[in-house]
Amino acid sequence: MSLTVIPSHAIFLPHSPFLKPLLFPSTTFSSSNANLRRSGRKSLPLHYQNQGASVESLDLKVQHPEMSNNLYPDIEPYNTGYLKVSDIHTLFYEQSGNPSGYPIVFIHGGPGGGTSPSNRKFFDPEFYRIILFDQRGAGKSTPHACLVENTTWNLIEDIEKLREHLEIPEWQIFGGSWGSTLALAYSQSYPDKVTGLVLRGIFLLRQKEIDWFYEGGAATIFPDAWEPFRDLIPKSERGCFIKAYHKRLNSDDKEIQYAASRAWTKWEMMTAHLIPNEVTLKKGDDDEFCLAFARIENHYFMNKGFFPSDSFLLDNIDKIKHINTVIVQVHASFLPMFQVVPDAGHSANESGISDQLVAATNKLKDIIKEK
Repeated sequence: MSLTVIPSHAIFLPHSPFLKPLLFPSTTFSSSNANLRRSGRKSLPLHYQNQGASVESLDLKVQHPEMSNNLYPDIEPYNTGYLKVSDIHTLFYEQSGNPSGYPIVFIHGGPGGGTSPSNRKFFDPEFYRIILFDQRGAGKSTPHACLVENTTWNLIEDIEKLREHLEIPEWQIFGGSWGSTLALAYSQSYPDKVTGLVLRGIFLLRQKEIDWFYEGGAATIFPDAWEPFRDLIPKSERGCFIKAYHKRLNSDDKEIQYAASRAWTKWEMMTAHLIPNEVTLKKGDDDEFCLAFARIENHYFMNKGFFPSDSFLLDNIDKIKHINTVIVQVHASFLPMFQVVPDAGHSANESGISDQLVAATNKLKDIIKEK
């Protein structure tokens, strides 16, 4: 059947992965799209095709960015640790919330973004056993910014090793942006271990998505942010920015690495929010964060996510059709498939989006309680 979704809603699909050929109509940005952001229009419908799935639209009453949201209070972990997952890599992980609660694992974005304390606040700490971990080379995991043995398939197996290490029979998965990519890939590899999915700002790591964001398409929306990213690269190498940055991010000269990683990270941070966020922007001044974020992300994009085909995640979507899924695909997610609308951008930390994410985890909580 055909479905129209207003982007200020989340989509709940009971026992269905999500919409296929899915959430991504071929919508390209242009300067006229950017004008919509300035025009004050409140929403534009997104038309998706559903392969017979039962779909419920959740009215989550999204607030404007300047208003308060419904995040849970700050909490501290009750357990932290390191898990050696290979001869080279050791992962940092933490647990918070209810030690006897329902397990949910947070999969961070990037790749290379790492976790932060605010990630715990999407989940009811009385109900959930909240697991956060830093992927290979990111955050507190070691070695820092390492690209060796760092592929999607390595990360999938790391998640499974963490589940076994924590003696968790099955769990919910929460992931946004690259985290949604990895959440889908893990779920398709271990569909019997996943009871629910919350996916935000879905990113399938297809070539057209990468090209649009890093090869000039997004520049029509963020021209001021694009100029420093572009200008670091000589005109003779601007035929492929991913490749040009790869060369510099893997230079033998550390200063060249840092300069490239700062430019790459600042471009990402400046486009993550519809309304600039100072906390996010400051990440672009942290050389250690930038190095891991830029090197790992570029490494994955150069290698097309290490997937065997461009449509790999869509081709295997039937493997997870039994999993309860909430998709929060809100407002102006600055990936190439969505129309730009006001109030929020791609970041999970904007009020409207975070409200929906909390509602999504509560929706799955209610399903569990009803069983």
